[in-house]
Amino acid sequence: SPTFASRGFGYIGLTMYESIVNGYPSHKSLEGQLDGLKNLPKPDPLASYDWIISFNAAQASILKNIYVQTSDENKLRIDSLENVIYKQFSKSIDKKIVERSVNYGKAVASTIFEWSKTDGGHRGYLNNFDKKMVHPNRPGSWKPPLFAQSFSHHPLHPHWGENRTFDKKNRTLTLPKFIPYDTVPNSPYYQEFLQVYEKDLKLTKLEKEAAIWWGDDPDVTFTPPGHSFYIATLAIEQKRPPLIECAEVYAKTSIAVADAFIKCWEWKYHFFSERANTFIPKYIDEEWESFWPDPPFPAFPSGHAIQAAAAAAVLEDSFGKQFHFIDKAHEGRKRDDVRDTDFVSREFNSFWEAAQETADSRFYGGIHTPQDNNVGLEEGVKIAKNIIELNWTQTDQ
Repeated sequence: SPTFASRGFGYIGLTMYESIVNGYPSHKSLEGQLDGLKNLPKPDPLASYDWIISFNAAQASILKNIYVQTSDENKLRIDSLENVIYKQFSKSIDKKIVERSVNYGKAVASTIFEWSKTDGGHRGYLNNFDKKMVHPNRPGSWKPPLFAQSFSHHPLHPHWGENRTFDKKNRTLTLPKFIPYDTVPNSPYYQEFLQVYEKDLKLTKLEKEAAIWWGDDPDVTFTPPGHSFYIATLAIEQKRPPLIECAEVYAKTSIAVADAFIKCWEWKYHFFSERANTFIPKYIDEEWESFWPDPPFPAFPSGHAIQAAAAAAVLEDSFGKQFHFIDKAHEGRKRDDVRDTDFVSREFNSFWEAAQETADSRFYGGIHTPQDNNVGLEEGVKIAKNIIELNWTQTDQ
């Protein structure tokens, strides 16, 4: 699920950073800055370490721990990659340094993993749906859709918003404003859904391509947070910053996205708002179906928008507002015959362009109203700002 995936990336990115940060006097650990993160292992100041080897061991360890449910085949692939990198970088290094570096990386990963168990989302894939949950049944509340990605009578991860955020400041963000329910045609609420309906009637080829590109349905491809992690990778590959800055970018991006999903889910279940597939057939056109199927959870605010904005804000801070890149994530995928649309790579001149299109894609798909997306984008930036303002370097105050 996108919720559990965002959490996984959060701890993976943090482990990247913490497994090497003590080898770089320019940077600061996040110990004591993130909520409850303490007692991380410290390197021996009188001993030498190889930080690539430490990084490698830490990544292999956190991946297998966070994704303990994955197949034995996948675990062997992680082991194989770890071994290839280990052999490549340990050839000409003293064995004691190699052993010390491996042990340190694994110790950091182990400590972070133990901390992760206390956040409320540990092994969250075992509790995707709460069958005992009593659904709010007020006008405008979410109902299980007939046209859905994965049909369920219960919405996904209703308690995810109660999880611990990485940054305490993100826990205390205020509730966003929501347009009050109203079925009168000229009311702001009605107009939100009318815009969705009217857009669906005149979708262009380019809008359909955007709608399917950003679908990121976990049944067939990576999740929305995975897509953001991929875009961070594109930027890193293009700019080739030093290792510590690479780790900093991944940590900032993944932690911001993880916190964005926690806050988004907190607000989704506070408002428990309906989607267009229940409002439009009842009040506008009884035969209407969205271009893209509904995900199984409430609408407001948009998860795609909030996480894309969080990632874009971090990447803009790291690489600048103007940044040309081509998103080829789904290049080569088989045409979507159901929607008569091809997967066409996306070209952008900024990270924010990509975030805006991510949000817009859900409007084109007919599963989010403008307010879902606009609020998601606004709140995602706020969440990212708190992550950016942590003390990452010695010059930060």
